[in-house]
Amino acid sequence: MLTIASLKKGQRAIIGEMTSQDIPLKLLEMGCLPGNHVELIQIAPFKDPLYLNINDTFLSIRRETAKLIHIELIPDE
Repeated sequence: MLTIASLKKGQRAIIGEMTSQDIPLKLLEMGCLPGNHVELIQIAPFKDPLYLNINDTFLSIRRETAKLIHIELIPDE
């Protein structure tokens, strides 16, 4: 199953079900919720953290956390 950590730069996806209890509450409060759109904007050196656009909110999250959030890819237009 794909996660945010598997996105490539510029790819877009829809956040799917989140079953892990290890996802920080602050991330959920900032809009990282099932059904929202996510785009990978940039990857920092050494591949961590990831810079994301989630419903027009820009977030930087650790790769370990990104591996807990499942996604469905949006095909390129």
